[in-house]
Amino acid sequence: MKRIHILLAGLISISFFSCKDFLDEKPTNSGDAEVAVQTPADAKVIVNGLMRNMTSANYYGRNFIMYGDAKGGDLTISSQGRGLDAFYTFNHGVSTNSYSTFWSQIYFCIMQANSLLESIGKIEANGPVAGFDTYKGQALTARALMYFDLVRLYGKAYDDDKTSYGVPNVTGRLGTDAQPLRASVEENYKQILADLTAAAPLLPKTRANGYINYYANLALQSRVYLYMKDYANALRTAEELIASNAYVPYTNAAWVDSWKSQFGSESIFELGIFPSEGDLENGSLGFYLRRRSHGSTNALGWFMASDSFLQRLNQDPRDVRWGVMSNDETSTTRLGSLYKYSGSTSLAGDGKATGSAVNIKVFRLSEIYLIAAEAALTSDPAKAATYLNVVRRRSPSLAPATAGTVSLDMIVDERSKELFGEGHRFFDMIRLNRNITFNDEFGDLTIPHREKTINRSFYKTRLPIGQAEINANPGLKAQQNEGY
Repeated sequence: MKRIHILLAGLISISFFSCKDFLDEKPTNSGDAEVAVQTPADAKVIVNGLMRNMTSANYYGRNFIMYGDAKGGDLTISSQGRGLDAFYTFNHGVSTNSYSTFWSQIYFCIMQANSLLESIGKIEANGPVAGFDTYKGQALTARALMYFDLVRLYGKAYDDDKTSYGVPNVTGRLGTDAQPLRASVEENYKQILADLTAAAPLLPKTRANGYINYYANLALQSRVYLYMKDYANALRTAEELIASNAYVPYTNAAWVDSWKSQFGSESIFELGIFPSEGDLENGSLGFYLRRRSHGSTNALGWFMASDSFLQRLNQDPRDVRWGVMSNDETSTTRLGSLYKYSGSTSLAGDGKATGSAVNIKVFRLSEIYLIAAEAALTSDPAKAATYLNVVRRRSPSLAPATAGTVSLDMIVDERSKELFGEGHRFFDMIRLNRNITFNDEFGDLTIPHREKTINRSFYKTRLPIGQAEINANPGLKAQQNEGY
């Protein structure tokens, strides 16, 4: 039988969309995809299914977050062979450790978004129909986020070579014989911004716990513009979000406990993880980042903070962010284990039955303040310092930044300390073309697949197109990332 690859296949039965919050809904989420969406309630079912599939271990549930920190120098490993260490060692090949599940899982989610958008489009073609705008805006914004993630995994930085290969832009259903080729990085970013622009006026300006709202769209716009080095628009969107007062920064007293709760005052968009659905249990982010054997012999102590990160955080021993750190397996005093995704250092979770089913915070207000600081740095250092200090106050012993002292180094360090374990560090270093130096001194590691210090010129900072993808779509072979 002819193999049908997930990216190329037409939309098949979508019986995978059932979800905890609507098990008592009419089962409109199965059967013929052409007629599956008939009402706004049907669209909500599919949006919930999309959010659920974004929490896969192959995406935000674990691997995408781990990728961003393990490859960025803020994490290290004490032993190879425990899982995902190829992220740290850059041991990637076309057929081995290609992590092609990023490609397949994210395009699978894009397929869901495309199906919903086409179904709504067909309904609206027969005349105005109320109730679909929010779901249309959510699907467009989710698709923008997914393309942004894909182009960062497989493409070069926007200011490195935006004419180089990104990923295929697929915005509709494809026939089984379709074989789309890679667009350029610039074309990917144009699609991302087009989706965000179209989606923004459709989304509600109210809190939407577990869902995408107008402010999540703004947050993504701000992040995308920052990566494009379009600082004027990055600042504009960040300031609009900040000025809305829809979200409030955590106080120092509340910061540590914020990880024990869902949908806190800073949480612009977080993906829900539920014990009966998306809880990865022993394979969760919490298990991958906590100390070996803490709470379970299945906790293998996969990753721990690097010396350089701990030195950065130790600029202030009173920094409140030490509250989510605990000792790792190497020492009773080395606080290298991260407990954000365990809720607390006592494994409290975030209010659910298990401590491993902790929600994934995709956008937090602290990041938006840091984006505003970076975007304003050149044009208005005083403003940059003001925004930076909202987050820098987590370190009460450090002097506040001023117009005369604020610098990009200071902002980048603050991003590391605040967003540790949230999947940003590697992408920050690549977009800023900074060197990444790895802490290879634990466990007598031998790392033959990369140098101790790399930058974005190293070809393995981009993933290869996996052999299975090339087999399904031979045209991709000529578009393989250089070096593979």
